Amino acid sequence: MSITDVDPLSLAVIRGRLEQIADEMDTVFERMAFSPVISDAWDRADGIYSATDGSMIVQGIRGLPIFVGTMQYTVASVLKIVREPRPGDTYLVNDPFAGGTHIMDTKLVRPYFYKGKLFAMLANTGHWTDLGGRVPGGFAAQASDCYQEGLRIPPVRLFTEDTLNTDILAILQTNSRLPDDIMGDVEAQATALRVGDERLTELLDEYGPELVSNVIALLRERSALQMRSYIRDIPDGAYSFTERMDNDGINDEPLDVSVRLTVSGEEMTLDFSESSAPCEGPMNSVYAATVSSAIVAIKHVFPDIPINSGIFDPLSFVIPETVFLNAKPPRPVAGCAAETSQRIITAVMGALAAALPDRVPAGSSATSNNLSIGGVDEDGEQFVMYTFLGGGYGGHQSGDGLSNGCSLMSIGLIQSVETLEQRYPIRVHQYSLRDGSAGPGTFRGGLGVHFEFEYLGKQGRASLLGDQSRTAPVGRMGGQPGAASAPWFRLQGKTVTLPMVSKGENVRITQGDLICMLTPGGGGYGDPARRSKQAMAEDVAAGYTQST
Repeated sequence: MSITDVDPLSLAVIRGRLEQIADEMDTVFERMAFSPVISDAWDRADGIYSATDGSMIVQGIRGLPIFVGTMQYTVASVLKIVREPRPGDTYLVNDPFAGGTHIMDTKLVRPYFYKGKLFAMLANTGHWTDLGGRVPGGFAAQASDCYQEGLRIPPVRLFTEDTLNTDILAILQTNSRLPDDIMGDVEAQATALRVGDERLTELLDEYGPELVSNVIALLRERSALQMRSYIRDIPDGAYSFTERMDNDGINDEPLDVSVRLTVSGEEMTLDFSESSAPCEGPMNSVYAATVSSAIVAIKHVFPDIPINSGIFDPLSFVIPETVFLNAKPPRPVAGCAAETSQRIITAVMGALAAALPDRVPAGSSATSNNLSIGGVDEDGEQFVMYTFLGGGYGGHQSGDGLSNGCSLMSIGLIQSVETLEQRYPIRVHQYSLRDGSAGPGTFRGGLGVHFEFEYLGKQGRASLLGDQSRTAPVGRMGGQPGAASAPWFRLQGKTVTLPMVSKGENVRITQGDLICMLTPGGGGYGDPARRSKQAMAEDVAAGYTQST
């Protein structure tokens, strides 16, 4: 039997079952996790991968898109060190330089056997709230090497035939400010993989490994063909765009994410070699995250391509080690996944806009405003609060941009106000759309967010790792930019901005202090003069834009 013998009904049913398995893994992980950033904000992903090279077979539709590419690199790194995998073995890795993102994104990888034969790999990623480092939550804006960011773990066997290695667990818990959360998240991730193991066995029992393998191969082939067809629609040529980041957290100099897309027939090369050099601060990206971010950008423009490793086939990447988008140890990389990744996305979309102006929206909020606070609560227990925020999406050819959209590399949500106030010593004063933040255009951008809260604890330390405070989301086709990020702190009655504006660490806060995040609004699409006067008047009256 070959892939040409797969009938359409089997293809549709097995594809749906594979996707359902990944989705159920996501749900189990989410429901069991202790960390609110996983359970409430969905900062996680699960998938099924090739046992040969780690390439992606399927990922859950509710998993973070940034993990689309990175987890297959992580699985490949595990396969390199596994000599004799056994059923029930599960490997732990969070090393950014082994196919990861930043240290807090922790992966478990489990070989899957069917009737004694290795068939696939199951893997998931979850953002653990704290794994040590110089600041609570790990987002050290002034870290100058990766050792200051937390406990870095190469691929190690955490479970042996489903028995937990308590020695490794003890190391993890001892190096975290939240040891109980570590235990809960380990069990949640491992259980999700065991559920995937059970469901995949049910699928193979029903349809047989040969048919399922052929469906997997056919799905990959079809994704590659679909990607090639979209690339053929792009006129041959070279298209460039540069995004400018605020700074690296240590040196107050901008960083350029520069990409040159070269399209030839049905193949595309993405060249990042003109980007800034590796930086001293934590805004460096690793190779896997840069590639994955570029894929997410392409998926924003061509959303109907099924997610599997076939989407990589027509693409080539040039990311030399001379740029900060292919950092090597000991470079710090805390801002890799939530900040630099988003500017890679907007840079690639900007280059695509030069070729396909009708398909690419105006610039969107491209910062997560990673905010973490550590301290001691009223019960005398250590806590670490981590949250991130959405912002406005750009206007597009057929309508206004989305307000309070999630991060471009994510489907993550802000944790609910109720969860934040219950778990941490804060009181939220305002969580609303940000007045006047939308960029005017024929179709205006979406609004950013105004998130303001009071600290109720006695003492604490706040750290912020964000961006886009000095370069706003761009307008397209004559549209105007949206508002830039504008965080501020009110410390002992005095309103201050951080020296680097969007970045700072270990800011001492006391009871009654306020922290406010004002996130970017989306850029406008098209000449504002072409928007109806009534719509423009309504925009101003509702506070969407500043003026007509």
